[in-house]
Amino acid sequence: MQNVFHGLGIALITPFKEDFSIDYEALENLVNYHLNNGADFFCILATTGEAPCLSSEEKNELTAVIKRIVNGRVPILKYCGGNNTAAVVEEIKTTDWSGIDGILSICPYYNKPSQEGLYQHFKAIAKASPLPIVLYNVPGRVGVNMTAETTVRIASEFTNVVAIKEASGNLEQVDEIIKNKPKHFEVISGDDALTFPMIASGAVGVISVIGNALPKEFSRMIRLEFKGEYEPARKIHHQFTELYKLLFVDGNPAGCKALLNDMGMIENVLRLPLVPTRIETKQKMNEILKGMRI
Repeated sequence: MQNVFHGLGIALITPFKEDFSIDYEALENLVNYHLNNGADFFCILATTGEAPCLSSEEKNELTAVIKRIVNGRVPILKYCGGNNTAAVVEEIKTTDWSGIDGILSICPYYNKPSQEGLYQHFKAIAKASPLPIVLYNVPGRVGVNMTAETTVRIASEFTNVVAIKEASGNLEQVDEIIKNKPKHFEVISGDDALTFPMIASGAVGVISVIGNALPKEFSRMIRLEFKGEYEPARKIHHQFTELYKLLFVDGNPAGCKALLNDMGMIENVLRLPLVPTRIETKQKMNEILKGMRI
């Protein structure tokens, strides 16, 4: 299997109305906005989409709606993961994956497995999956880091494991994966702030939070890098530096939802335990946007 998730991937938010129900009209407008402004693929029903706070029925409806809107124009990567290996395997086996191009699966959280446990977890998932798998390493959320050695071991043994969303924040680890990985396996940035150096090191794209609000600008940076035009790409990267920090200071997706609200695209509503970003953070982001010249 090959990795089709290249370029700008949108870690798609779930817009809510003031009564906390899903705003499907805003969702359709948002997806079309992304498609018209440089999005290369979507990553759906993951952390940025507030999936832990969605019911099974809502997840199914969201999947159907997103597939309808996208209509095959770009690939869709759908999250399916957890810290109970048997339950993840069962979900993979019983889910209708039509119209989906790959599965994003996170390192098990809370129970903090060993490196051997991580290997066995993804081995079971790889054996069960009918679709390409993108591993997701995000130690800041799950409490355990999957080492480069373990990542390469999994990638080398299972050809349907085609990429990793690397959000360890460790560029040395990223470089080690890229250096030692099998040919079919690729690295995708899971951190907006590190996308510029990661692509310079050989990553093939990003699953982006900031891309929800600024897909045109962020995709331009990536495309310039792909062409080897590092100086203009670096200038765009540096214009985002302060915004990268502000987006996450009050939690994700509070920051990007605040930006989208300022742009008039969604209501500034999240489901508990997440809450909207602080007013001062929102004002700072708005000031940065007004001063940007891209």
